[in-house]
Amino acid sequence: MSDSTPRIERLTVVDAFDVTTLTNLLATLIRADAAVGWADPPAETEVGELLTTLVDAGPSEAQVVVARVDETVVGFGYWRRYTRTTLRPQADLERLAVATDFSGRGIGRTILRDLIRTARDAGCEQLTIDFRGDNQGAERLYLSEGFAEYGRLRNFVAPDATRRFDKVFQVLDLRA
Repeated sequence: MSDSTPRIERLTVVDAFDVTTLTNLLATLIRADAAVGWADPPAETEVGELLTTLVDAGPSEAQVVVARVDETVVGFGYWRRYTRTTLRPQADLERLAVATDFSGRGIGRTILRDLIRTARDAGCEQLTIDFRGDNQGAERLYLSEGFAEYGRLRNFVAPDATRRFDKVFQVLDLRA
């Protein structure tokens, strides 16, 4: 992998190369037991459909932010507005992940800050997130950016037959 400085950008078009590199990134992270929301690596078709759905929704409904080195995606995150009528003012930060080779360089924080900015610009009032309780790096990051815990389900996440983790819920009020 190149030592180039990652470039952060908002995804506005989905192309096959991005789908492939993001699918590979997710597969690598999942095989290393990263808590990114899948128990098994998703297929390229699933990743492509997800990205297309998010991008097609438009920037007031969802936003995808990617970090690239050269042209390869080395990190990404996205939020999506809630669809239920009574929850429409809010959005959920559904995923944020950075390649292991690039962790500790502030890429996750930069992606997170851009996601927060775009959610605020879209008129979202609150941004929620949930994550696996053993993901202490994520917890420190979100708390340091102003998120607050509002709940925890004990032993809720079951990545396999033998392990259980808490599911942690946090929120950031974007109205302040």
